[in-house]
This record gives sequence, C-alpha cells and structure tokens, in this order.
Amino acid sequence: MTMTKVTTQTRESKKENTSLRAKGFVPAVVYGYKTDSKAIAVEEIELIKVLREVGRNGVMKLDVDGKTINAVLTDYQQDPIKGQILHADFLAINMSEELEVAVTVTPVGDAVGVKEGGSLTQPNREVTVKVKPSDIPDHIEVDVSEMNIGETLTLGDVRDKIDFDVQEEDDYALVSIAAPRSDEELEELDSTEEEATEKDATDVEATEEAPEEEKAE
Repeated sequence: MTMTKVTTQTRESKKENTSLRAKGFVPAVVYGYKTDSKAIAVEEIELIKVLREVGRNGVMKLDVDGKTINAVLTDYQQDPIKGQILHADFLAINMSEELEVAVTVTPVGDAVGVKEGGSLTQPNREVTVKVKPSDIPDHIEVDVSEMNIGETLTLGDVRDKIDFDVQEEDDYALVSIAAPRSDEELEELDSTEEEATEKDATDVEATEEAPEEEKAE
C-alpha cells in the first residue's frame, strides 16, 4: 500500500496557533505507537490534498523532525463558517496491529418506504470497526431498498453482510424510515421554526443595543 507523506513542523506553544493559521498551517498533535505526544503543525492545503487521496480514515506518513511516522487522522476541528481546519489529532499506529476506527455508514438503494412518501433518517451515521490499518474502509454500504415505512435497520440485520469486525451491539440503529408528516404536524413545525427565528432576531437586537461595558463582560 502506497502512503502519502505529510511534512510537519514543530509547534512550541499554543501562542503560535493564531499566527500559524494565518499562514495556512493547522496546529496539531501526534501521539500513539512509539511516539511521545508532540505538538506539530501541518500545511492545510497539503493535509486536504492527502485526505482526498487516502480518504478520511486513510493512513499517511508524517515526517516529524526527520522521523517517519505512520498515522491516521483521529479528530479535527473545523470553522463552521469558513471551513478552515482549526486543529487536528493524529494517532501513530503499528501497521501490523488492528485498531478501532469510526467508519461512515452509507445507505444504498431506493427504499420502498421513501417511494411511498416516508423519509429516511440515520440515527447513527458511523460504526466502529476493528481492522488493520491497511484494510480500513472509506465507508460501509447498507442496502435499504426493501425498507418500509416504520421500519428500522439495525446492525444485527446486516452484520453478516459486513466484511469487518463491527464493535457496536446488534440493536445499534443505522437507518429508519419515518412516516410522512401530517398537515397539522407540518403547520406546527413551521410555527415552531418561525418562533425560533423571531427569538434569534430579538436576541441579536438585544446584543447589538447593549452598552459596550455589558458586551465586554
């Protein structure tokens, strides 16, 4: 398996984070197999490029002070508005040992219940699989084409069709088909959303009109 290398630089303290982000770098930390926890920074453009190549759960090589570390991205924080990656956590791994990773569940097929007006929901969008780093899947597909309104697909229903060791229990809900909302329910939902919008607008106005000393507090 070919892995893409990501160059890192040492990060001395949190005080650098703002300036690093302004320069296009992501403050990060790497820890795990034969690796002491170390504060680093990676170029955001390079990280995004690598993630597109290997996938969200893919293994990459981190160049840390001249040492090559096999690692996976375990967590990251992202600006909800700008989309900028604010921080990343990398786990150093042993390529010969299994590890537990979260993998996205992707429904496939046109559910019968959806064709009849129901709506598809995912109570849980991920499952935890135990697998060797070289075998980590990008996602796991579950067939929902036979699902009717009111039915829920659990892990127990599809476990034998998944080629990986999934850690959750059999009653772990993956996909549900909800019944269509009645006109009364839709009207109530619209009314609730309007009230929430009006409240948010009132809160914003109150904040804007507050004295400067109150805002500072």
